[in-house]
Amino acid sequence: MKPSILTYPLTLSLLLSASILAAQVKKSNKPLTEKGTKQEQPKGEITEEVEVVRPYKPILADAVKIRKSPDLTNNPTFKPVLIYTILDKKLALDSNIAPLQAQKLVEQKVATPTNNYLKAAIGNFNTSQGELYLNNGTDEALQVGLSIKHLAQQGNIDKQQFSHQTVSTFGRSIGTHTTLGGRVNYDRKQVYFYGFDPNIATAAVSPDQQRFSLVEGNAELLSNYAAGNRFSYKLNTNAYLFNDRFNAKENNLTISTSLHQVVNKFNFGVHASLDLTNSKDITYSVNNHITRINPNVQFQASDFILTLGLNIVQEQASQNRLNVLPAVNVVIPLASSYASIFAGVNGDVIKTNLKSLSLENPYLNQNIAITNTIERLHIYGGIKGNMGHAFGFKATAFYKDIENMLLFQNNPSMVNRFDVVYDPGKSSLFGLDGELEIKASDAFNLTGKAQINSYKMATEQEAWLKPNLCLESTLKVKITKAFSLDASLTFAGETDAKVIDPLNSQTKSVKIDSFTDISAGAECRIVRNVRLYLRANNILGKSYQQYLYYPKLGFNIFGGLNFSF
Repeated sequence: MKPSILTYPLTLSLLLSASILAAQVKKSNKPLTEKGTKQEQPKGEITEEVEVVRPYKPILADAVKIRKSPDLTNNPTFKPVLIYTILDKKLALDSNIAPLQAQKLVEQKVATPTNNYLKAAIGNFNTSQGELYLNNGTDEALQVGLSIKHLAQQGNIDKQQFSHQTVSTFGRSIGTHTTLGGRVNYDRKQVYFYGFDPNIATAAVSPDQQRFSLVEGNAELLSNYAAGNRFSYKLNTNAYLFNDRFNAKENNLTISTSLHQVVNKFNFGVHASLDLTNSKDITYSVNNHITRINPNVQFQASDFILTLGLNIVQEQASQNRLNVLPAVNVVIPLASSYASIFAGVNGDVIKTNLKSLSLENPYLNQNIAITNTIERLHIYGGIKGNMGHAFGFKATAFYKDIENMLLFQNNPSMVNRFDVVYDPGKSSLFGLDGELEIKASDAFNLTGKAQINSYKMATEQEAWLKPNLCLESTLKVKITKAFSLDASLTFAGETDAKVIDPLNSQTKSVKIDSFTDISAGAECRIVRNVRLYLRANNILGKSYQQYLYYPKLGFNIFGGLNFSF
């Protein structure tokens, strides 16, 4: 029997199907246990995997498709033949710096210097004030000037009058190595002995007039500071002629020198002076000459400064005596340059003369006794410092042993005149000093000073006319460039005055009340070089006394103009 025609196609289809199924069986990757034998598969697990394969149709992204038909024309690119020529040029290096061309500044108008001024004012109590100051200009190497001042007042009490005039001329020349300076002064002061005891009935007598005249000259020569210069010097000469209306006279010549030599950390120095004075009054003519020599050496370490020296003073007066006194000082910084403590011990001879006495108390009697005061021992210590330029302070405690302490007392027969008495024994003084300054800027400045004194007298009952507490303070405020204010305060505690009864010579102590004096002033610029100023003194209006039987002026106000040119 011949096979059917369909037998071949059917057989071919079966073979193709079998080959496809055989390709679907996944071969295991597990190793064989034996060569040529597969590892027996665990039962219950299906190891076949079916993969569906479709025909691959590559698809290109739009970004890679070239939407431009290719140019089948094969045109060769033209490449020109290039010829290079190398030029050998020398590079010039100019290392010299060309000179800079200064830029021309904008021309500025130079301000006219106003180193001269004229002041004039009037007020109650017949107050008249005038000042004139002239100066050669802004040359720092050469300064020449003239100053004239006048002040006069008259109170409500008979002959409660004061007048004070000064004329001063000066010159100063600064050279390369030295500085030369000089000054000539004339000072005139006039007062009346207007004081009286209200408990004593006296006939109406016109108070006497007192007038002091002083002509004084000074000249100095000193070396200028220079880096590396270890030697410095200063020479000074001073002379004056003094007299009053009652023929008291005094002349003086003082020559002093100061030399310093620095060697490493040591500064060797010596101060020497010759002070010659002759005082005359109706009943006496006395010489009071003092020679001083003060050798010293200063050692400056990193954490302290120590000065050791002696103050040798030879007196040639009513009695000749040689005084050898200590001069020791030490300064120890605490906080860099902000604060330091200091201590020392020294002594000195305080010269008594008519000139200094009249400045302190103008109501002096005639034939004043002349005796020098000696500070045998002066021990002090304290702390001082500053916080930059805006804040400074100083506090000091001190103790003094004093021989012949000078005091004023009312004359028994003429109570409106004062005699000078001395406590002949050894008096002691313990005190505290405090100083403070706050300067926030040029527009604000505040200063203050306080002093507390405790006296223990040798023979006298009290330290006559010396207060135990003194306070001083000043304030300056610049509101604007055209307006400024200032104020001052002065306080003095109670004092005791010595009064001797002329009939029985009994001594009694009279209390003088404490006082507070407040003053204030204002200054306003009205035009470019003209300022208007106003001043008020003793604002509280209390007629207090500094010396017994001499009340001060009450509330005083005056004002005027200040013209600078």
